Amino acid sequence: MEKVCIKSMLPGQVQEYMVSLGEPSYRGKQVFRWLTQGVTSFDEMSDLSKSLREKLKEKAFITKPEIVRKQVSARDGTVKYLFGLADGNCVETVVMRYQHGNSVCLSTQAGCHMGCAFCASFEKGETRDLTPAEILDQVLFAQKDSGLKISNIVLMGTGEPLDNYDNVVQFLRLVSCPEGLNIGMRHISLSTCGLVPRIRELSQLDFQLTLSISLHAPNNKIRSTIMPVNNKYPVEELIRACRDYFAATGRRISFEYAMIAGVNDSDGCARELAALLRGLMCHINLIPLNHVEGSPLAPSSRETIRRFQEILQKKGFNVTVRRSLGGDIDASCGQLRRKAMAEKRNQNK
Repeated sequence: MEKVCIKSMLPGQVQEYMVSLGEPSYRGKQVFRWLTQGVTSFDEMSDLSKSLREKLKEKAFITKPEIVRKQVSARDGTVKYLFGLADGNCVETVVMRYQHGNSVCLSTQAGCHMGCAFCASFEKGETRDLTPAEILDQVLFAQKDSGLKISNIVLMGTGEPLDNYDNVVQFLRLVSCPEGLNIGMRHISLSTCGLVPRIRELSQLDFQLTLSISLHAPNNKIRSTIMPVNNKYPVEELIRACRDYFAATGRRISFEYAMIAGVNDSDGCARELAALLRGLMCHINLIPLNHVEGSPLAPSSRETIRRFQEILQKKGFNVTVRRSLGGDIDASCGQLRRKAMAEKRNQNK
């Protein structure tokens, strides 16, 4: 019989599982508490009998990521982890320090097949969904190793969160439950490139998280050249889903906009973006493009970004320019993983 991933279970599910093993339900509360403390084996659960620990070893397993690489920025203290998984794959996790608290940027897939031109996460044939436990482990073990208490979560690392919808929803319930890490939904941001049906599903869950849309262009012509997903869900359809999301949840939406020189950063693009988002309660986050090795795309100049911001602000929008963190440690999505996987392939030749 295949072993079950017990860390992917919610508290009530762990209790039900313990009852199925012939144990009292309160044992589930004990086990869940240990799991959220980041134990790596059942032997560490000292308030369980040895016979029960042995039974759990036979029927269940506890995920345990390995720190393959760790890089710490000398500029701002940002910490980037490359965690190795049980199947030999690896994922990136970034811990960022802000005045309002420490944030962790999580991956939801090992690799990504969305193919955005400005992102290093794209992989052919090397993508799989992470389990709820593997996503949760990034919070637990980044916090454990760094010694920094995590107060905010962004699902903005490698992978498309809504492409791994069921596991991501289970993770959100796990990380926010009072018996666990108890990180409230209002402290969680989920970024998507625009999977419209999943946005609509998410709007029905009454999660008070922040939905971030990776928009990066004001029209279909530009967006389709840099984001293949736009060929399936064009800009107009995506924005309609966003307006409906706000109507259903009352939560302001954040639009991410990578500033790419000569591609999407003209004054005309700024005015077009303002027209597209008119009347929608939102925040626009301009992102100076991080250079990806081998990509012909370059970041916009500071002056161009400033002008773009001013045009939007004059139209009444709340616009910020994202602070660049971890530039000296491959902090952009997918860069560290790409290097590690390439090295691994070369070793196997």
